[in-house]
Amino acid sequence: MVNGAVQKPADSGPESAVVRALGHRSIVLVGMMGAGKSSIGRRLAARLGIPFIDADAEIESAAGMTISEIFDKHGEPYFRAGEARVIARLLDNGPQVLATGGGSLMDAQTRTLIGEKGVSIWLKADIEVLLKRTKRRNDRPLAEKIKDLLPIREPLYAQADIVVQSRDEPHDNIVDEIMSQLPRRLGVGMEKPS
Repeated sequence: MVNGAVQKPADSGPESAVVRALGHRSIVLVGMMGAGKSSIGRRLAARLGIPFIDADAEIESAAGMTISEIFDKHGEPYFRAGEARVIARLLDNGPQVLATGGGSLMDAQTRTLIGEKGVSIWLKADIEVLLKRTKRRNDRPLAEKIKDLLPIREPLYAQADIVVQSRDEPHDNIVDEIMSQLPRRLGVGMEKPS
């Protein structure tokens, strides 16, 4: 895959049961920039042995320019339209772990498609964590607006199937939390032994 190597999942255990239960659906990570969607997503995908795809990287690849350049040259509405098209296309490629851009859920059709073709996980991070993580980066056009964007976007993120707190501790711990909730959400392990 473009964004990372894929490990083969074990034939038994919670990871393989989750992948089987997903079928063709994707695990879709949502949340603000700086929530850890890419870093946690890569680790989760490796744990499950499925591809990790970063929607922002796919958008940049398709456009032949960075997201900052797209914003500067064409504006946010143009970017959002392209983002919606790319995510719609990517959702047809499950099972995979798909990290979405922070504003992708502003599009109603994208929210609908994620609901139909994915299991959404909101990586919820406190404003202090988001600001600390994004101030180091200058490639995020809306980073300086986090305080304004958070109250607008949080009600949409809150509709996710699973909510996990993203915080400053090893990301493998957060993957463990996701893995403790995914089987239940997918109905894995709920069958009665015969």
